[in-house]
Amino acid sequence: MRTEPLEQAMSAGVVFGPMNERDIPEVFEIERASFTAPWSEAMLLAELDNPVCISTVARLDVKTIGYIFARLIIDEGHIMDVAVHPEFRGRGIGPELIKGSIGQLVTMGCRTMFLEVRSSNMTARKMYTELGFEVIGRRNGYYRMPDDDAVVMTKRCG
Repeated sequence: MRTEPLEQAMSAGVVFGPMNERDIPEVFEIERASFTAPWSEAMLLAELDNPVCISTVARLDVKTIGYIFARLIIDEGHIMDVAVHPEFRGRGIGPELIKGSIGQLVTMGCRTMFLEVRSSNMTARKMYTELGFEVIGRRNGYYRMPDDDAVVMTKRCG
């Protein structure tokens, strides 16, 4: 699912745009630094080619410092994977990736967003709450390495 590129510059020189195959090695590096059970490069490439997926990266100069994969299924948006390089966290890049992706999905007909987040990841849960997501449930034993429950969150978009 390709849409018009999200080209947004932040005052710190961070630019958001569509992900391409050349970004995958740096995205994979961030994925490995961010998650105990990271997606493989093949999984990232498959998502990039998924017709119901939008994928965006945050770049500083030529370096990829964050990314998001989100899907639209009928009128439901799903945040599949989002991360920011550890050196660039806490600067608002994650929320901007999420807001930009939600904006793209809304223009394509999204009415409700969904995501799962580790119950122990209080930083991410706080960020999602600040972005207007609400807890609607829990998936027991959803995550591995280490074992953890998922908190299911949603946000109405339209």
